[in-house]
Amino acid sequence: MYRYDAIDKTLVDERVAQFRDQTRRFLAGELTDDEFRHLRLRNGLYIQRHAPMLRVAIPYGTLSSVQLRTLAHIARRYDRGYGHFTTRQNLQFNWPRIEDVPDILAELAAVEMHAIQTSGNCIRNVTSDHLAGVTQSELEDPRPWCEIIRQWSSFHPEFSYLPRKFKIAVTGAPEDRAASLVHDVGVHMVRAADGELGFEILAGGGLGRTPIIGQVLREYLPREHLLSYLEAILRVYNREGRRDNLTKARIKILVRSLGIEEFRRRVEAEWAAMRDGAPRVDDAEVARVRAFFSPPAYRRLAEADPEAGKDTAFRAWYRHNTVAHKVPGYRAVYVSLKKSGVAPGDATDAQMDLLADLADRHSFGEIRVTHTQNLLFPDVEAQHTFDLWRSLDQAGLATANIGTLNDMICCPGLDFCSLANAGSIEVAKLINERFDDYDYLYDLGELEVKMSGCMNACGHHHVGHIGILGVDKNGEEWYQITIGGAAGADAALGEVIGPSVAKAMVPETIARLLAVYVECRLPEERFVDTVRRIGIKPFKERVYAAPLAA
Repeated sequence: MYRYDAIDKTLVDERVAQFRDQTRRFLAGELTDDEFRHLRLRNGLYIQRHAPMLRVAIPYGTLSSVQLRTLAHIARRYDRGYGHFTTRQNLQFNWPRIEDVPDILAELAAVEMHAIQTSGNCIRNVTSDHLAGVTQSELEDPRPWCEIIRQWSSFHPEFSYLPRKFKIAVTGAPEDRAASLVHDVGVHMVRAADGELGFEILAGGGLGRTPIIGQVLREYLPREHLLSYLEAILRVYNREGRRDNLTKARIKILVRSLGIEEFRRRVEAEWAAMRDGAPRVDDAEVARVRAFFSPPAYRRLAEADPEAGKDTAFRAWYRHNTVAHKVPGYRAVYVSLKKSGVAPGDATDAQMDLLADLADRHSFGEIRVTHTQNLLFPDVEAQHTFDLWRSLDQAGLATANIGTLNDMICCPGLDFCSLANAGSIEVAKLINERFDDYDYLYDLGELEVKMSGCMNACGHHHVGHIGILGVDKNGEEWYQITIGGAAGADAALGEVIGPSVAKAMVPETIARLLAVYVECRLPEERFVDTVRRIGIKPFKERVYAAPLAA
């Protein structure tokens, strides 16, 4: 993983010192709430429903064991003993005291971490495929390019006050586990007709109040021009994006209002005017950054069958929570943070400490955050997966549910968020209690359930196979259900099936949707495929044919 140089360290340390003084002045009454607001947001500090919330950047989702232990320590010392992993590969602390935040940032800086640009109208944390560098299908490891973008975008003076926040995702695999089509800009590694690797650039994606799937802006961009082309996009957006209406300020609204052809024309014109004088990403710089992501010292191993002779629980976990690795004899191992009764994405300080120890023992000291609010050991010897499973099982971290209905994405909702209209965590618990038969869950196959407590869509409900959106009806929590969405290479927005349902009725609504799927599916057909084939009408008719009962 990337290691700070003297410039990185100086920048982050200086930012900590600046914010320490800004916080002191605010607490002393020398800065108003409005004056402090922009300063704290530049350092990842929000004021939520009950307490401040600090969002920590985890660039492209990669953590060292040392960094994870520091997050555990911060959770223990400054918070309530846990952290919350998000859909954008970051971590949030929900209960820090404002006066402690400068100390937290100093402790993060000591292990090459920060909270810079995790909030505010700027270029946010760059995200990527959590299987980058280990998946068999990628054209090239995208993480060096994520790091190049991160270094270019951090403290970029021209883009510190954009019309709205700006999110970039980079992927090198066709599966698109980075949800790049619902980002402001998606960067896909592709190969030209002559075999040269470059990028396909997409723009205008996003969820929230106006969900839109991103469109192809440029089919092929030579690699050396990546930063200048991104700069051209951002210049057009910065100049022409709306600043008079918060809900219409994202780049997706600009792209939609202009149309992709006109937006492309303006970006290409901007790029043509600047590219000859813009710095290029030369081979030497790519090699420099790529050196930080050299493969670990893999052993030459024979393929083995770790399931042989093991108990049923381990075999289920191995089949659902581990995936093939590009190096023979290794597996990438998911750590589910979706145990029934636990808020999805939460990990305690003790669990984080354990995972750091297990990463040192089994995965070259590295662990990653996924877009689905789980964690991943990227490089585990297959022959040691049973030992790893036993350790995880004892800590409540071996739930064998990756890719199932119970592997839900869920925002904090009304429990924490000041923007939420309804709760999410309690609904996730109700769903888990209703669907606790794992033979049934495994028979259903791949099923992505995504839930948000408001239209801001932090839970990505628009692109769930089943999406759940909390709404307020006269002070009561109700839930709108969509089906048919997807976030990968086949990204699509779900369709609303009908009127919203009461909180207690959400599990029954899902049960009726699943009954139609089981009756109508073809062999090897996923839920979302069945919805696309037969449409939403049969599902809607089943849900509302009889009164819903909890």
